[in-house]
This record gives sequence, C-alpha cells and structure tokens, in this order.
Amino acid sequence: MRLFGFSRILAVGALILGTLTACALNTARRHPGALPGGDGAVSSAEPAATEIGLQILGAGGNAADAAVAVALALAVVHPQAGNLGGGGFAVVRMGEEVAALDFRETAPAAARREMYIGPDGEPIDRASRFGPLAAGVPGSPAGLYALHRRFGELPWEAIVEPAVRLARDGFPATPRLVNALEWKQEDLARFPGSAAVWLPGGKIPETGQIIRIPELAKTLAAFGRLGPKAIVEGELATAIERASTAHGGIMTAADLAAYRPVWREPVRFQALGWTFASMPLPSSGGIILGQTLQILERLDWADLPPDEVERAHLLVETWRRSYADRFMLGAPETTRATADHLLDPSWLARRAGAIDRSSATPSAGIRAWPGGLREESGETTHLSVVDGSGGMVSLTTTLNGWFGCSLLVPEAGFLLNNEMDDFTTVPDRPNMFNLIQGDANSVRPGARMLSSMSPTIAWRGAEGIAIGSPGGSRIPTATAQVLLRLIVDGEPLQKAIEHPRFHHQWRPDEIALEAGAFTEETQAALRGLGHELRVSGWRIGEVNAVRSYADGSTEAAADPRGPGGAGRIDRER
Repeated sequence: MRLFGFSRILAVGALILGTLTACALNTARRHPGALPGGDGAVSSAEPAATEIGLQILGAGGNAADAAVAVALALAVVHPQAGNLGGGGFAVVRMGEEVAALDFRETAPAAARREMYIGPDGEPIDRASRFGPLAAGVPGSPAGLYALHRRFGELPWEAIVEPAVRLARDGFPATPRLVNALEWKQEDLARFPGSAAVWLPGGKIPETGQIIRIPELAKTLAAFGRLGPKAIVEGELATAIERASTAHGGIMTAADLAAYRPVWREPVRFQALGWTFASMPLPSSGGIILGQTLQILERLDWADLPPDEVERAHLLVETWRRSYADRFMLGAPETTRATADHLLDPSWLARRAGAIDRSSATPSAGIRAWPGGLREESGETTHLSVVDGSGGMVSLTTTLNGWFGCSLLVPEAGFLLNNEMDDFTTVPDRPNMFNLIQGDANSVRPGARMLSSMSPTIAWRGAEGIAIGSPGGSRIPTATAQVLLRLIVDGEPLQKAIEHPRFHHQWRPDEIALEAGAFTEETQAALRGLGHELRVSGWRIGEVNAVRSYADGSTEAAADPRGPGGAGRIDRER
C-alpha cells in the first residue's frame, strides 16, 4: 500500500467530493441495464454505495479501493446486511496476482459445543439467531483494512470518508430498508439501542425519510484515522463487550483484540474454457461451484439445448451431490474434506458417472465424500468491481440474518451479527437456511463457521468476470446459473442475471424455484423424472457482477430482484 501525507488525503477527498470533471459518470437507477464503459464498473446492492465506488475509481483508485469504499457505504445505507459488526470474504485479481481474504467471524473464546442445547437436550429457542449469544467476533473492521493495505492505492482515510459523510449527513430510507424494518420490528424493539436508531420514536421510518447515525459516523471517522484498533481496542471494544454481556452474550474485548483476518489460497479450477478463482474453506461456495461446473463439463452439459428439461435435471443432480459433500466441510482446521479431495478428477468422475439422465436420485441415497465419514446421525450482500487496468474484486459481507442478532451497540452505531447459527449448533437440526450440517462444523472456541458465500472471479485471456450473491445456501446455485448463461450460452450480463432461477441443496429433497423458472411443461417433465418441485417464497440470490473484455471495455449489472445499482465510468479520452 502506498503511503500519503495529509495534503494528499485532502486532495483526494476534494476530488471525490467534487464534480469529477475529468470523468463522465453513468450511474444506474433502480433496475439498470448492463452498462459498458472503458475505465471501470461497480455493482452493489444499493445505488448510493455504487456511486461512491465510481467516485473512488474516478479519483484514481483501483478495484480494491472502490470495493472497500462500497463495503463501508453499505455498512451505513444497507444495515440489514452491510456491516462493521459482521464479516465476509473477498477474492481479488490484480494483474497476475490472485488472492482470497477470509475475514469471517469467529466463535468467542467462551463458546462451547453444547451452548445452544438446554438441560432437556432440546435446542434453546432462537438462542443461535437472536440476541448477542448468537454473535460471532466481527471480522469486517480488520478484513476491510487488510484488503486495502495489501492492494489499495488511495489514502485509507479518503476511502472511509464517503461512508462517514453518509452516516453523518444522512441518507433517505429506501423501500427495501423500510420493508426489512417492518419484518424485524419486534426483534429490534427489544433492545433500546437498536430501537433508538432504527425505530425512532417507536416508529418505522417512512420511505424517503432522512436517517442520520451520528454514533456510526464517529466510529467510521475514528476507523479512518486509526484503522481497526479504533473499534477492536479501547472504549469501543469495551462498549461492544458491555452491550453483549448485558444481554446474555459472551463476547469480550479480548475476543475483538485477538481477531485476525487470513489470506488464503483461492479454490482454483478450470472448466468450460475458463479459469476460476473462488473462496476456499471456511466457505463451501468455491468447492460447490468447482464441482458444479466440472461435473457438468464431464456430462457435456454445454451441448444440450438451453432451458430444456435435461439441462435442469443434470444441474439439480449435480447440486444434490455437491451439497451432500458439503456435509463434510468445516473450518480448515476441522474439515473432514478439502477442495483437493472434492475436486479430485477421480471423485468428480465418480460423481458424474452416478448421475442417471433418466431419473432423479433420491437424496436419501446420496452419501457424502466417504474419506472422512463417521457414523453419526441469510442476509448477505455482495459487490463486484473492475478497474481500468482489469483489476477485479469480488466481495461478500454478511450479518447472516437481516440485522444480525438485532442488537446495536449504542456507542458504536452498528449491529452485531448472528453468524453462530452457521455452526452445527444442534446435530441433525437445520439452520435458518434449512442446511443439515456435520460435526466438522461444530461450535469451537475461536473457530470460523462454515459459509456458502461464493465471491468468484473468472477469466479467459484478457476477459474477466467478478460475480457473487447473497442468499445463504442459495448463493452457489444462483452464482452458478448466471455464470453458465454467460460462459456457455454467451448471454449479455444483464440478461443472464435477470432469468428466473431454481435451487437444490440435497436436503430437503426438492427443487425450489422462482416464479417463471420453468414452463408448466418443463415442471411436469421434471416431476416425471422423480423431482419434487416447490415455488419458493424467497428470491434465489441477488447477483451483482461486473465484466471486462479484451478490448478494454467494461460493464456492470445489478439484479432486478433488489434495488441495487450498477454503474461504469469513462474518462475523457
């Protein structure tokens, strides 16, 4: 990371705040089309955050600078998922350097395997989902700082300043934020600090009402000056511990100070003429994507007619097996299977060879990878950035459920996560995403809980794609479907994202589908093959993606399933 003096910080800040006369900005509105451009593009869950990313690119920042600035803006304007009190993953490609950053939350030191099971052997109601006992140690402050420190170009304080301004000066409540507050009003109202910010006067803000969070602005300003120690040490760390323990939590200031993000080697694989880098453990997403695309390649999936029954059947059968293998996965220190095991050509061949093209395989008959087997019974947000040099960042952050555990730290102005539910908190019981998970993902002090987040970068020669999605267990399947439409069918970026999607995750043994995903005829044919189908009440992902081409042009697209924004920037030539 380059070091800059105070005058340089002021100059960059002035450029970001100004009109950027050297650049022509084209920022997307609610449902943007894919936007071509030559010097960078941004896609995120909120137009206000996308605009900040474009401003950073316009001020001479690279993809890492813009990604961190967008993530911090989302911590203000998208509080149900954007965060300083959660964690996430990032995959980065700068020139020939490819890296994966794990800033996933960890279990507090006082966490115990049976902490969510009562004396009667039954789960303690909502304990892993609501209130501070559900919170893991946040990784976002240290993680975003580490991403910028390794790859960023602009001064750190200039990257944080736009988020400070949003929290201090205010932003209008969006319809999605208002709807989320309506859904979680009862939980937020149980904590005075949460209610004071998000239910002022006991009421949900109206759409368009300006929301200001002065405590968060102060936290971000200190973060800009001091880096992570402004949050994980001193008065704010003490405040986080006090808020947690006052309501039955176990997180301490010592847990916050001990947290470290980890740079990891990405899951790398080749399929369908492209090279991929995705997130490794403790995310299952990269492995599921690798298995999906490589098994489909073995089945000659690309040669089948688009949107036909056989394509859907083979995709479901592939996911059925990939999610069964997920049962073996956990943090790198405890997992019973690795990417090397599950992406081994012999195992992929075995999985592909067991798929019956004429009949669905009941999930009860699918066993996980046998090498480590013992006898034993989301709300997230994604952003993608490409800069004018082809640098790419795919970054996913999360609080897990909307507004995390619902507890806001009053002095800090941000909410804590409820990521502990991503552990196997109760054996043989599904988590909030209906995932049945194995012992490798049990609660352990300091452990990182298994995730489905799938930030991914793909490239072929000078072409590149950065892509990802929120959606819990539905993240890998949403991401895979968009990638397949891009790299197999050659669809434009926006069109590939807009298609209705479907999902299968081994158990429950059913295809969940968005309205319009299949025709009535296709649904009947799939039932004839033995599949159970259910129209999902949940959207299947909310993909944000950017793409670069060999001629230097770029494009960005945001998913119409949400109010996200995509934009591009063209410098005057």
